[in-house]
Amino acid sequence: MDRIVSPEVKELVRRYRDIRSLGYALSLLGWDMETYMPPGAFRERGEIRGILRTQVQRLYTHPEFISLVESAKPQNDLERGIIRVLKRWIKYYTKIPREFIEEEERTTAEAFQVWREAKAKSNFEMFRPVLEKIVELERRKADYLGYEDHPYDALLDLYEEGLTVKKCERMFSKVPRISDLFKKVKDRYPERHPLEDESYDETFLRRLIEYVLGVLGFDFNRGRVDTSPHPFTVEMGLYDIRITVRFEGKDFRRALMAVVHEFGHATYEMNISEDLWMTPVQTGVSLGVHESQSRFWENVVGRSRAFVRRFRNEMIMALPFLKGYDEEEMYRYLTLVRPELIRVEADEVQYVLHIYLRYKLERAMIEGSVNVKELPEIWNDTMEELVGVRPPNDSLGVLQDIHWAHASIGYFPTYAIGTMLAAQYYRRLDLREAVDRAEFSTLMSVLRERIHRWGAVYPPDELIVRATGEEFNPEHFLHYLEEKYLS
Repeated sequence: MDRIVSPEVKELVRRYRDIRSLGYALSLLGWDMETYMPPGAFRERGEIRGILRTQVQRLYTHPEFISLVESAKPQNDLERGIIRVLKRWIKYYTKIPREFIEEEERTTAEAFQVWREAKAKSNFEMFRPVLEKIVELERRKADYLGYEDHPYDALLDLYEEGLTVKKCERMFSKVPRISDLFKKVKDRYPERHPLEDESYDETFLRRLIEYVLGVLGFDFNRGRVDTSPHPFTVEMGLYDIRITVRFEGKDFRRALMAVVHEFGHATYEMNISEDLWMTPVQTGVSLGVHESQSRFWENVVGRSRAFVRRFRNEMIMALPFLKGYDEEEMYRYLTLVRPELIRVEADEVQYVLHIYLRYKLERAMIEGSVNVKELPEIWNDTMEELVGVRPPNDSLGVLQDIHWAHASIGYFPTYAIGTMLAAQYYRRLDLREAVDRAEFSTLMSVLRERIHRWGAVYPPDELIVRATGEEFNPEHFLHYLEEKYLS
């Protein structure tokens, strides 16, 4: 790893420590908001987070800080990465007014509580007014940031550097082939597996999850596992990365696979080189690359025969009802392919279809061709068309994801990028043998060297080429699915 040698960049990194410290506090407050915060605290929390974010803005837009960035002459890849990332944030905070940042924080703090209640009652009308406000805010944000072809481009770029509607359209051009494959594969599986109805002891499943995480390589000295309505990972710093899980009482694969998924996110952050600590590039480079790590561990590793073989005895100890199932049947249970209403519960064959639905709706909302009040009907119609099932209520349909409550419009396409990239790593990095032998340390070593340790030094497109030897290529995903499910 290169070292920082330029005086200007050294000074920038010194000043950046204040920004990073505020980011640490914001992450911790966000984690608490979704885990242990009392429901009545949301307005106060929104105010506090808004004020902290404006302090971040003040530091990024300080004239001396901007002058240092503009005058810096980076001497190597690390310094060029630092300047690239700082310029992106300076652009954001110089174009977005302080009042807007505070309004967005207040709105999303309220929206989270409203969404949670609306979902519990399966009532979209409860959530509609605040979602309309969020959509209007994100349209304004796109105008503030600027764009060339489509307002959605400005929001996509926030989550995946360089992502545009045109790139998304090329990626989603694979949807018809994925849909055809899904229709072929789903008929090979039962409509319901008996293990889905087996109740489990949450204490024992939690112990199994902790054991699996330890074997995979999770560092409990720097991380922890909690519960939340929606599983997620949050990184406070290099030495504090937290994941959450949701227990539903039965169908244990949902909790287990969700944790393996979040493990991929967490270890990406844990494996960033310590040389990058407290610098602007001490973070995953993009949400698409981040998602590629979680989807690799969840799908390529977690939904493999080798995974079942490695953990079968421990699974039976925690879940005695598994004694009557052999390895092949347990593998079949973990790889069920059939129409699902819920995105996070969808198998890897149909998953991109769920993302395509959300992409279409977000793009339409931002361009103004679809109104928020139309979302439930369009959602239900499109789900029936793409996946073959129609949501019976809003909770299983338009209200299932938390992202819009967080104003994370532009986020969803990164899930498709990550899902497809996971297959590209598997095929291009020759990881088949390590997966088949359950050599988790070997897999981690390769991913750490090729992807994790670099943080955000290189933009995502360049990192993918450096890691795999070619640009992002969705064909690998299709070949992976065909080989796994049709052979």
